[in-house]
Amino acid sequence: MEVKLAFPQDSPPLSIISAAKVAGVSLTIDPTLASGSVPTLHFSSGDFIHGVNTILRYIARAASVSNFYGQDAIQAANVDQWLEYAPLILSGSEFEAACSFIDGYLASRTFLVGYGLSIADIVVWSNLTGTGQRWESLRKSKKYQSLVRWFNSVAADYAGALDEVTSAYVGRRGIGKSPAPSLKEKMPGLKENTSGHQIDLPGAKVGEVCVRFAPEPSGYLHIGHAKAALLNKYFAERYNGHLIVRFDDTNPSKESNEFVENVLKDIETLGVKYDVVTYTSDYFPKLMEMAESLIKQGKAYVDDTPKEQMRSERMDGVESKCRNSTVEENLSLWNEMVNGTKRGTQCCVRGKLDMQDPNKSLRDPVYYRCNPDPHHRVGSKYKVYPTYDFACPFVDALEGVTHALRSSEYHDRNAQYYRVLQDMGLRRVEIYEFSRLNMVYTVLSKRKLLWFVQNKKVEDWTDARFPTVQGIVRRGLKIEALIQFILEQGASKNLNLMEWDKLWTINKKIVDPVCGRHTAVLKDRCVLLTLTNGPDEPFVRILPRHKKYEGAGKKATTFANRIWLEYADASVISVGEEVTLMDWGNAIIREIKTDNGTITQLVGELHLEGSVKMTKLKLTWLSDIEDLVSLSLVDFDYLINKKKLEEDENFLDNLNPCTRHEALALGDPNIRNVKQGEVIQLERKGYYRCDVPFVRSSKPIVLFSIPDGRQKSTSIGSGA
Repeated sequence: MEVKLAFPQDSPPLSIISAAKVAGVSLTIDPTLASGSVPTLHFSSGDFIHGVNTILRYIARAASVSNFYGQDAIQAANVDQWLEYAPLILSGSEFEAACSFIDGYLASRTFLVGYGLSIADIVVWSNLTGTGQRWESLRKSKKYQSLVRWFNSVAADYAGALDEVTSAYVGRRGIGKSPAPSLKEKMPGLKENTSGHQIDLPGAKVGEVCVRFAPEPSGYLHIGHAKAALLNKYFAERYNGHLIVRFDDTNPSKESNEFVENVLKDIETLGVKYDVVTYTSDYFPKLMEMAESLIKQGKAYVDDTPKEQMRSERMDGVESKCRNSTVEENLSLWNEMVNGTKRGTQCCVRGKLDMQDPNKSLRDPVYYRCNPDPHHRVGSKYKVYPTYDFACPFVDALEGVTHALRSSEYHDRNAQYYRVLQDMGLRRVEIYEFSRLNMVYTVLSKRKLLWFVQNKKVEDWTDARFPTVQGIVRRGLKIEALIQFILEQGASKNLNLMEWDKLWTINKKIVDPVCGRHTAVLKDRCVLLTLTNGPDEPFVRILPRHKKYEGAGKKATTFANRIWLEYADASVISVGEEVTLMDWGNAIIREIKTDNGTITQLVGELHLEGSVKMTKLKLTWLSDIEDLVSLSLVDFDYLINKKKLEEDENFLDNLNPCTRHEALALGDPNIRNVKQGEVIQLERKGYYRCDVPFVRSSKPIVLFSIPDGRQKSTSIGSGA
């Protein structure tokens, strides 16, 4: 089975690579993750695992070296302790203290754990090596002799494997601080990944690349914009270049400061670090000068042809009656446009390109239009505004952009982009295309998304049903899942319709290992189970919120002789059946009380000595106590009911009539401590993000259901 290790090029996980080399675990190296991303191990089966220590534990278990994870459970636990401690070595302020501690520990030991080499030795050794010159200086001194003895012994015994790794990844200043030689040249035992998103920009030179992310401030960023932003970030970092965030604010009718502020917020959420924020409106005076210059050169003209007629003439290759107007006539009408007169508002400026070109984008495109609406930044100073096709190449060239990343939907307009630059007499900017991100059952057009907002089909742009960055985060998506999902696609030009399930599957693998577990019972007809031999008085046990992750904290669980079950569970229980009450033990149901066929109460007795392996039903429950909290469990469906809308289809004909489902539930008292934005798992129900935390007993806590990639919908109640 092929295994691929992905990590950021600027921070290679030396401990993982070294451990794999010593352990005989073959890895394909893929140093293309975004800076700051955690290392990820991908398996050919489609599975993957995150995080340095998680990957190290996998390598220890898969190692061909005997006892690499210790000889027994106690030694394995000691190994785990060292894996948790080792990162302190890489902390500048803790480095010397860590060296002193390890030196004292090794005073009477040959290895860190037991009597043979374990992965703990390799990890600590690698982290020391990863500090570069700092460790080398200490190593040459006589300060920590036991530590140096141990370090030299490991280095000598495994010189072949460890020398290859360190020479490839460690410079004088430490891991990733100096250019590493070719991986294929230095690491013959490892295969470098040549697929995925590690793609060269044409003509790119390290230190000289400048890219730009240029959103229009007419809406919030959605998942498609996120792909563009992250790819620009990736190439800027890969080539040690610059990233400009530029607002293409050329249409005052659609734009606002609200959108500017939230786009910047979304960019920060995505972890995109930029060098500067600019606005196309900063260049309005120069753009107007350029338009006038092109008119004077005969490369542009003013046209008063009605809009629909102009569209028809462009399609048919028919020249406008204004195409051959004199420069004087054009300048006169241009002045009318600039002043926003009635005559001027009937006109636009068009480039004089080629009305017979098979590429219709070159058939005299519009460069300038009149618009009387005030601009969100410059007010009513201007009455004319450039089109994207005119402004974008001009500003790209002026700002020093070397590579303009554009989605492939603009492919037919690339020739226009280059021709406009040529007519303007500006330097060439290379276009690099990537495929537009399309998602099933989803519209990404801001015009269409705005319709949902304006017609109150959603709350606002942050609605959890929306594909906006804020919407999917509010639904419960972790940004690291979105980043991984997008970067796994890379800069491919292949058009794909992506499934949301894949994204939510990645998300589940991030939240499941760490989110706290809680219990909820739907209020609708919930059934009371009386345990005849239950505790006379309720008692409390302190249990872990996550049985495999201590960092999730603790929770207080109350045990009583009256407990609530969901009606769906009660309805499948038989008299005399033994069931398991989760986190308690077994119980035998002795009586089922009904009223007109509806179950009203169960009576049973605890049978805690019973085996949970022998029961068919494993039930969640809540003690009948006053401290239970009210919950509103909310699930969502897609806004449209067709997987893919064709170009000629109207999205209004495919609206999903019911997209929000809500059910009331009782929750364990610990949920009142859950914070807004926190992700939890409700046992046997799924994952939820807290949208509205506990405020007071009369107001329910609102939890949004998070898809897990396996279920299309988890409709849990009445719709809206």
